[in-house]
Amino acid sequence: MIYGYMRVSTVGQVKGNSLEEQERILRQNGATILYQDAFTGTKTSRPNFNKLLAILKEGDTLIITKLDRFARNTVEGINVVQHLLGRGVRVNILNMGTIDNTPTGKLILTVMLGFAEFERDMILQRTAEGKSIAKTKSGYLEGRPPKYTEEALVEAVMLLDSYTYRQVSEMTGISKSTLKRIKKKYESRKFDCYVEKEML
Repeated sequence: MIYGYMRVSTVGQVKGNSLEEQERILRQNGATILYQDAFTGTKTSRPNFNKLLAILKEGDTLIITKLDRFARNTVEGINVVQHLLGRGVRVNILNMGTIDNTPTGKLILTVMLGFAEFERDMILQRTAEGKSIAKTKSGYLEGRPPKYTEEALVEAVMLLDSYTYRQVSEMTGISKSTLKRIKKKYESRKFDCYVEKEML
């Protein structure tokens, strides 16, 4: 059986990627049963693609117009392709070629793996460059910025003298686990200051 899968990312999809255009191309290339999904800015699930993956069996062919129609990145695309090849399903990516266990199919997969590695290396390089630039700027702190100011945390700890953890959490929006951790630190700090004064 020859299946086709098509997907659009937005309502106003760019020319050549509309569902109608994908359907026309897939049918021209022999797809008889078509599945489709539409992404929105907030929704990235692919229920119909997952249904299609579940029914594909040995000897079937899956046709897609481009790799990005069924994968968000090269690594994800390779994982899906390798999974399907392992089940004996041929994958025909129309702008790349048919990926199967032939020498040509293996070459296409090797090229894809090379691009995936390149993609990962580029992300790592950009991240490292961004950090290097950021480190030259004053006030740079590595990691996430603190969610609460020191003053807000001290105030919350002081509220614990009169209210329960749950009440303070509801009043401040600081979780009970954070409150407990901060109170422990705060008390430890007060104890350290007391010890220092006593030793003077």
